[in-house]
Amino acid sequence: MTVSESMSRLDAQRQALVEAALEHVPFDGWTKQSLLAGAEDLDLAPGEVDRLLPDGIRQAIITYVELVDRKMVAALDEKGLDDMKIRQRIATAVKTRLDLVEDQKDAVRAALANLALPQNVALGLKLTHGTVDKMWVAAGDTSTDHNWYTKRMLLAGVYGSTLAFWLDDKSDGHADSWAFLDRRISNVLQIPKITAKFGQVGKFAAAPFKLGAKLSRCVPTAGRMRRQFGG
Repeated sequence: MTVSESMSRLDAQRQALVEAALEHVPFDGWTKQSLLAGAEDLDLAPGEVDRLLPDGIRQAIITYVELVDRKMVAALDEKGLDDMKIRQRIATAVKTRLDLVEDQKDAVRAALANLALPQNVALGLKLTHGTVDKMWVAAGDTSTDHNWYTKRMLLAGVYGSTLAFWLDDKSDGHADSWAFLDRRISNVLQIPKITAKFGQVGKFAAAPFKLGAKLSRCVPTAGRMRRQFGG
């Protein structure tokens, strides 16, 4: 077996363990107990948990988020985003991402609670960046300048606020969440012009995703947002 094949096999085993553990997360949270219960469901020895997830719960959550992200990308590939306007592509990406975890709200809440811990805030920002980056790529974004950062910062805000609303949404088909999402995208289009130069905006926007700093002071102009989310 080649190194590449060995790594692929390890990744597949890790993902299988995390997916099995999801059945227990609503009761035990993202804990070692949930991982051990998942391993038992797969007829794995308890020691396999540490072998597959040497970084523990932190690695389990990373695996979970990245697994759903890959499913999102695959689903978006089948939705014909090229025929949609940019804002429709983004709305579709956010909806698709949340639909994939519709039956896993407790697991999502538990993951967010873990990522809200001071020692995990930077990881939470990194994972959010990874998710919204994949959304923009699926939407056809090809920017390479500071726009790349501002787009992802803004979508992180839209996605994060919609996720928070969606977690407590009990409306039929999450209709209220999708209306909220549309309002959030519309709000982005109405952001007033600020005095900061474009280069300064890009500089501040780059910092959170590169260094795990707070998402702040990254407000773009209304015209730029219409170009990015409108169309």
